[in-house]
Amino acid sequence: MTADHTDTAATDGGTETTDGADELALDPWGSSTVSDYRKLFEEFGIESFEDVLGDVPTPHYLMRRAIIFGHRDYRRVLDAMRADEPFAALSGFMPTGDPHIGHKMVFDEIIWHQEQGGDATALIADLEAHAARDLSWAEIDEHTRDYLLSLLALGFDPDEGTLYRQSTNRDVQDLAFELGIEANFSEFQSIYGFDGETDVSHMQSVVTQMADILSPQLDEPKPTVVPVGPDQDPHVRFARDLAARTRYFGVTEAYASFEVDGDAERALLARAYDALADPDALADPDADEPVRCVAAADWLADADLGDDRAAARDGAVEKLRAAGKEPLRPRVRFLDRNATDEAFEALIEAVEGEKRVFEGHVDSFEMDRGAAADLAREIEVDHGGYGFVPPSSIYHRFMTGLTGGKMSSSIPASHISLLDDPAEGYDKVKAATTGGRTSAEEQRELGGEPDDCPVYELYAYLLASDDDEFAERVYEECREGERLCGDCKEQAATLMEEFLAEHQEKRAEVEERLDAADIELESPRRR
Repeated sequence: MTADHTDTAATDGGTETTDGADELALDPWGSSTVSDYRKLFEEFGIESFEDVLGDVPTPHYLMRRAIIFGHRDYRRVLDAMRADEPFAALSGFMPTGDPHIGHKMVFDEIIWHQEQGGDATALIADLEAHAARDLSWAEIDEHTRDYLLSLLALGFDPDEGTLYRQSTNRDVQDLAFELGIEANFSEFQSIYGFDGETDVSHMQSVVTQMADILSPQLDEPKPTVVPVGPDQDPHVRFARDLAARTRYFGVTEAYASFEVDGDAERALLARAYDALADPDALADPDADEPVRCVAAADWLADADLGDDRAAARDGAVEKLRAAGKEPLRPRVRFLDRNATDEAFEALIEAVEGEKRVFEGHVDSFEMDRGAAADLAREIEVDHGGYGFVPPSSIYHRFMTGLTGGKMSSSIPASHISLLDDPAEGYDKVKAATTGGRTSAEEQRELGGEPDDCPVYELYAYLLASDDDEFAERVYEECREGERLCGDCKEQAATLMEEFLAEHQEKRAEVEERLDAADIELESPRRR
């Protein structure tokens, strides 16, 4: 995924974008537009946020309005949130320019998770900005202060949360070094399109981002959510992979002493066991005979499973025949991935009830998978491992540029900086493209097109704030032709001017609090 771009792309999933980017080649430094968000569900395994919305306590308006549209493994975070158990939220900001209204979405998401009781972390990705964007440390320092002031002005509590810069956080840098042992150059090529011309520091900044994502778990393993735009999903997937590779033990379901090749073969063994263990399928229902592997092989060979499972069936049948008359029996398996000898011995001792010990794994016949995963993590942490929980993520839609098309930092009229003079913000909204018709008469007759209107997005994403009724009223009045673009833009421009004035007043109020926060605002590095 080599990016053909000239603008900046934000670690936080901000709205900057460039020409020449493939819609579905999710590039953290390039594309940030997606023409059909549904394709992300199919292509990358992102799940619909609507499926979990009902389980979210007091959901943020970005969730309620489907601006947060997708997630990866967010149920894990919600379970902790609802049970009042530890969880964390983290996102990073690459300080390549002024913070703008696109970044505000991520600020709001971090702050909302902090308000729900999560350990909130906001980081400044200064190593990435220096390596990938060639910004000087003086420029980075200036933008760092601006990002953090806006974050605090919007409600982030630095006393309860964590702020840091990549360049001054030794714990993150040490973790990045360890994670780098688990990564290789071929992965950087396939995931990010890096090649022989890519700076080593750029590659190092990626591993640092992986450490950023996992760093909230250095004190203790816990579910962690990373709010981002979909262009940042490659980072999330890579971090999940690295988290798994550092684990001492893997925990899976199993049915025999041998290992299967993936979930497809495992599912076939489960299906064969369920069929043969059913009393109705036995010639003598009262017989206390175990299901044998060879019988499962015969059943699978004759079962109508469809052509799409042919390869998995062949592999499962071959393994079952090789196992012969070994009983096929459900169990939970602890796999030794990176465990020390002491940790593996401690695990064997800790597994209670019936078990079988093999050279590279332990099978328990009396534990469920959840309890087994908890035990594996406990033993790992007790013996010096990280015990990382795979990080989760939520994904928000990108804002359309005020001039239509892409919102870009290189086109000042396309975005509104949180530092813009309120009067300038007013003028930008007044000049914005709309989803209106060519005339007022046509608008009244056919209605407007709020779904394709950058001005309506301002209401939905920002100006309506928590007032869903107001946002819906603007939408319906536009769609029904009752709201004309001139009046709508006037109202939006006035609200934007008020928001910027209030936000900048709050920025001034939190300056002393930022100066007292535990973060270095000036880099000690060479200018």
